[in-house]
Amino acid sequence: MAQIEVKVPQLSESVAEATLLSWHKKVGDAVARDENMIDIETDKVVLELPAPDAGVVVQVLKNDGATVVAGEVIAIIDTDASAKAAAPAAAAAPAPAAAPAPAAAPAAATGGSKGDVAMPAAAKILSEAGLSASDVAGSGKDGRVTKGDALAAAAAPKPAAPAPMAAPAAKAALPKVAAPAVANLGDRPEERVPMSRLRARIAERLVESQSTNAILTTFNEVNMKPVMDLRNKYKDKFEKEHGVKLGFMSFFVKAAVAALKKYPILNASVDGNDIVYHGYFDIGIAVGSPRGLVVPILRNADQMSIAEIEKKIGEFGAKAKEGKLTLEDLTGGTFSISNGGTFGSMLSTPIINPPQSAILGVHATKDRAVVEDGQIVIRPMNYLAMSYDHRIIDGREAVLGLVAMKEALEDPARLLLDL
Repeated sequence: MAQIEVKVPQLSESVAEATLLSWHKKVGDAVARDENMIDIETDKVVLELPAPDAGVVVQVLKNDGATVVAGEVIAIIDTDASAKAAAPAAAAAPAPAAAPAPAAAPAAATGGSKGDVAMPAAAKILSEAGLSASDVAGSGKDGRVTKGDALAAAAAPKPAAPAPMAAPAAKAALPKVAAPAVANLGDRPEERVPMSRLRARIAERLVESQSTNAILTTFNEVNMKPVMDLRNKYKDKFEKEHGVKLGFMSFFVKAAVAALKKYPILNASVDGNDIVYHGYFDIGIAVGSPRGLVVPILRNADQMSIAEIEKKIGEFGAKAKEGKLTLEDLTGGTFSISNGGTFGSMLSTPIINPPQSAILGVHATKDRAVVEDGQIVIRPMNYLAMSYDHRIIDGREAVLGLVAMKEALEDPARLLLDL
C-alpha cells in the first residue's frame, strides 16, 4: 500500500501557526490530485490545502479546530486503494491517533444516513442534551443538522433516550476544540463562541495601535458634486472601454496619493527611534469579508490608472467574499483608506493600521445645505476624517494633507495636471 502524507503548507514568516477550519474529506473518501481537502485559517487569510496526489483518505490525524504549524502531517492518503476498499478497512481498524473527520462523527455514532449528519457545533449541543442526530430533522444542506436545529431540539421535550453507546461514541469523535457554549436561560439565551484566528488578530492589532500611537483625528467636508458630475458623464463609456464600473474609491485613492506626495510624512512610519520615509505609495483598502475586516494593498498606486484601481478593488472585493485573498495581497501598505460610507456611516474616527502613521476615513455622501457665495445651496457633501500618529505628524501637515485631498476631489482636473 503506497501512502503519502498530507502536510500543512509553508506559512509566511510572520505567521507561526494556523487553525484547521473545515475538512472537505473524511476517512474512506476518494480524492483527486490538487482537490481541496481542508481550509486552513491563519491570522491573515484562509488557505486551501490541495491533495498532493490522487487516492483515498485512510487517516485524519488532526480534526477541525486543531492548531497546527507548517510542515505538520495532518492526514494520510493511500494512492493505491479504492474508495470502496478503504472505507470498510478504516471503519474496522482505525488508527488510535486518527479520528474521523468531524462531519462524519454524528453519522458514525448513530449509524444514520447522510441526512442524519450533524455539524460539529450541533453535535456538541445534541450530545449534551442526550440526543442523537437521527432524532432531529435537519434543515441544512443535504439534511444536515445545524446548530439552530440542535438548539430547538434541546429546548423541546426530550425524546426517548438513545442507545447507551451512541452518545459516548459521538462525543469521542468530536474534535477537541472549544465548541459554542449555550446557556439555557429561558427567553434570555446566551451563546459563547471562541474568536476566529483573524478576529483575535484584528483585536490584537487595534489594541496595539491604540496603545502605541498618539492618535489624533482631523476632519473636513468635501463637495462631491464635481466628481459625481464627472462620473455621470463618463461612466457608461468608461465601463464599455475598460470592462469595469467607474466608482468613487479610485478618486479617493488618487486624491490621497496626491496629498501624500505633497506631505511625505503622512506616508511614513515609525521604527524605534527612526522615521522611515517610503518612496512608494502602497494604499491599503479596508474591505469587509465574512471572516472580518481585511486590508488588501494597492501596490504602487501612484502608477495606476483610474481603471486599474477600479479593477483591482473589484478583484479584492470578490476575493474577500470568497475567502481567496493571499498573504501577498494583505502584506505591507504605507497608508490606508476605510470607507464606512458603504454602510451609511456619517462620521467616524478610524484607527491607524500599524506600522502606518495615518488613515483616511470616507463616509456617506449626503445632500446638505451649504453656503456658496453668500447663498444657501444644496450640495452632495462627504465628511472626511484622517487619523494620524501625532508622534511624527504635526497638526499642520495633517490638516494641510486633508485639505489637499479635499481640493483634489472638488477639482478633479488637479489629479490629471498633478497640481
